[in-house]
Amino acid sequence: MSAVRRPSWFFSTLDGYRHRWIARDVIAGLSAGAVVIPQAMAYATIADLPVQVGLYTCILPMLVYAFLGGSRAMSVSTTSTIATLTATTLVTAGVAAGADDAIGALMTLTLLVGVTLLLARLCRLGSLVENISGATVLGLKIGVGATVAVGQLPTLLGQSEDFSGHGFFRSLAAVGHALDSVNWPTLALSVGSIAALLVLKLVAPKIPGTLVVVVGGILLVGLGGIDELGVRLIAPVPSGLPVPGIPDLARIPVLLPGALAIAVMAFLESAAVARSLRAATDRQVDSDQELLATGAANTVGAFFGTMPAAGGFSQSAVNRSAGATSQLATVVTVVLALLVSLFLGPVLSLLPEATLAAMVFVAVAGLIDIPELLRWARISRVDFWVALSVAVLGLTAGLLPAVAVGVVVTLILVLRELNVPKVRVVGRNDGVLGVDLERGLYTANALVNERRVLELVDRESEPIRALVLGLRQQEVMTITVLDALEDLDRELAQRGVSLHLAALPEPATAVAEHTPWFLRLSAAGRVHVSVRDGIASIAATHTDAALDAVPPAEPDEPR
Repeated sequence: MSAVRRPSWFFSTLDGYRHRWIARDVIAGLSAGAVVIPQAMAYATIADLPVQVGLYTCILPMLVYAFLGGSRAMSVSTTSTIATLTATTLVTAGVAAGADDAIGALMTLTLLVGVTLLLARLCRLGSLVENISGATVLGLKIGVGATVAVGQLPTLLGQSEDFSGHGFFRSLAAVGHALDSVNWPTLALSVGSIAALLVLKLVAPKIPGTLVVVVGGILLVGLGGIDELGVRLIAPVPSGLPVPGIPDLARIPVLLPGALAIAVMAFLESAAVARSLRAATDRQVDSDQELLATGAANTVGAFFGTMPAAGGFSQSAVNRSAGATSQLATVVTVVLALLVSLFLGPVLSLLPEATLAAMVFVAVAGLIDIPELLRWARISRVDFWVALSVAVLGLTAGLLPAVAVGVVVTLILVLRELNVPKVRVVGRNDGVLGVDLERGLYTANALVNERRVLELVDRESEPIRALVLGLRQQEVMTITVLDALEDLDRELAQRGVSLHLAALPEPATAVAEHTPWFLRLSAAGRVHVSVRDGIASIAATHTDAALDAVPPAEPDEPR
């Protein structure tokens, strides 16, 4: 009796797995857990959600991605960018911080993100989403970093008010109010935590700084009693597993715009992390598989009150550097998160708010990459201005409009690039001109390519009687493109030039054959296998016709 085979799409990172790698994956999973668990709890505070929501995001979404994802080392939980967009979306939707219906709205938001990603996978939009420019992402991250960093300052100074999701300037105003009533023990704890994180990152990068400051903060409360000096603690963390619930579907209309923005960013971050961590021996990252895995992770997690999830660079980098060889390391991290959720709730309840705020502050400060922005200014002015505009828009109008404008600007730039005609002359022979279209025609660029071809014909110094148009890039044929080609045929005929088509792919030919114009073209022998074949065929036909037109020689008269 043969063993049951594992489907190729299920736990694909175990392909070619060796038993001797198990110890490496266990160590990597524990190392990543030491970073991702406290970090996810801190990111939950960005959206003013209970820290256990971040903890739960380290369980189900991570587990689902482990089963379906294609990256061997990527760790999927929430990220600073996703948490900030979540906060902005909830605030924009009118969900009050700490309200009883906040979790229901969060579940709906996460569900919408998951469904959006799954629909994108169904439509095979992985490569399309990746066309979002790096300038847009850089500008958005600068806006996120500045907004969240300023939003954490009141907590770092000892205030309880949270302005996450309210925008840069309202958060900045809150800092001004907080300066009047600084709690000095809280400020000292904040400065010490930030210093510890930065020093460990520079001196001992393999030591999980987030775990160190979390343990340090808890010890200062439990043994030092600093909470009696006015240092605020997080809300009590219940012990236990996440309980399934029902999303608040009535909020779909107000949450949908934010969900679309989060879905775009979740996929972009996940794809970027997966590619940056791919080893030379790993298979190529499949964009559609990543859409499926992140979409399923969010969809399942939504019913258990998790935040939207995406691939996080910091914990993924720890995972890789610790030797992770498969998503088995992620399963180890999930087990660690389960143990923390079941048994360490009372201990986590001793955690100061300032400690989590310090972790968030250091994490998001790294997003404000001004040197990279200046480097882009030297290399590409267009990318620089796009990034700067998105960043300024994020700081003024808000992060959701910044994402929307960034996506629109990116698509405009992509369309502008695609609409630039790339027409190359590949041959001339006896009044026959061979031209190759190096980009496929579609609705927006058909007319400009038609004009470009006519310009080439008009500029020829020698009379042209036939044009062979190569269409090897035309995999998809539409009515608009067929109409443009028929119009080109008419324009050329008025110039005394006959149009021939060449190298048209089979799928496009199958569509074109439904039109009488293409059938007439084919019946007249004006459709060829290649441009060079067409040029040779027309030239040969012309030579034969010329020979046939020569009258037979008269016999010599007898002398």
